[in-house]
Amino acid sequence: MRTTTRTVIALGVLALASGCSTMSKLNPFAKEEKFAPAKLEELKPGVPARIVWKHSTGKAGANVFTPALADNSVFVADTDGNIERLDAASGKVQWRSKAGTDLSAGVGVSPDAKLVAVGTAKGELLAFDGSGKALWKIQASSEILSAPAVGPDVVIVRTVDNKVTAYDAADGKKRWFIQRGVPPLTLRNMPGLVIANSNVYAAQPAGRILAMALSNGVPRFEVPLSEPRGATELERVSDISGTPSVFDQDLCAVSYQGKVGCLDLNTGVARWTKPASSDVGLGVDQRFVFVSDEKGAVQAFNRENGASVWKNEKLAYRRLSAPVSYGRFVAVGDLEGYVHFLSREDGTMLGRIATDGSAIKSAPLLSGPNVIFQTQNGTVAAIAVE
Repeated sequence: MRTTTRTVIALGVLALASGCSTMSKLNPFAKEEKFAPAKLEELKPGVPARIVWKHSTGKAGANVFTPALADNSVFVADTDGNIERLDAASGKVQWRSKAGTDLSAGVGVSPDAKLVAVGTAKGELLAFDGSGKALWKIQASSEILSAPAVGPDVVIVRTVDNKVTAYDAADGKKRWFIQRGVPPLTLRNMPGLVIANSNVYAAQPAGRILAMALSNGVPRFEVPLSEPRGATELERVSDISGTPSVFDQDLCAVSYQGKVGCLDLNTGVARWTKPASSDVGLGVDQRFVFVSDEKGAVQAFNRENGASVWKNEKLAYRRLSAPVSYGRFVAVGDLEGYVHFLSREDGTMLGRIATDGSAIKSAPLLSGPNVIFQTQNGTVAAIAVE
């Protein structure tokens, strides 16, 4: 099995102080990359993709910063503490704020764009209003590696000690929290939270999904998407990756070394599951569930029954981002900053466009006629295909 420092961290003795510390260079399980990224084939003629606008924010460093969309604006952040609001149509900066400390995850924003929240490596949660003015700051229990989930009156974060905590949006006072155990090994990229149907859904280690009432944190259900397997702790890493996706009454997710599947949004009962392995997450639309797997293949499953529809392996080992359904295409980024466009119907490679040459690790964002990617070097690009 191929394992890199991108994927796995150790959680053990070093986790005693902070709940879940990373080992990065000290990771004894890390191996050199054994498989070279696939060379890109020339596309003739290729669909005419173009960059509608481009904006440069700061670098992401070792973390992943995913942009957020609300009220016709795109919200972005970087590791140096810059938070920006951009016009979604033009990329023009509407305001820029400084957190005053290093950030460690992307932006969470309320549906009306009146509250913006970010987290730090020191476990601080910072809130700003819709014009970028600082509102409040609180200390969470440990490092925050995924974007906060922001509802109309609540901000929810998941920290690396696997505690999910809700704070009042007005003043940052703690409303409720719930904590689950952490396996000896887990993915570095903390999976996200999603608010829907008066619940908040949290991806969990060991292939589980936890649903909690938004108002008080009471568990609605906690179910396994996949079960850890293998003789060693490394082989048993089976965390849900990326952010679960809600579409109609489906809650879909994918795990590392586990499965992809869709559950009933209200009960957690599995509609279907299929073997899969991804450390970046998935994309969902009316008909399909799309997965970028750990080996660089992009695969489509029927959303109703999980039947395999197509699989494209031409981007092998290019460390793909999560895919997104975009019109008649599926768009995905790679380790060299290319954005690839595959046919939504059969997976045929149709086009690509370059950004800045640095890796795209964050999930893409749909904004009207554009799809938005943020690179590790801080380029935020809105791309359109004619």
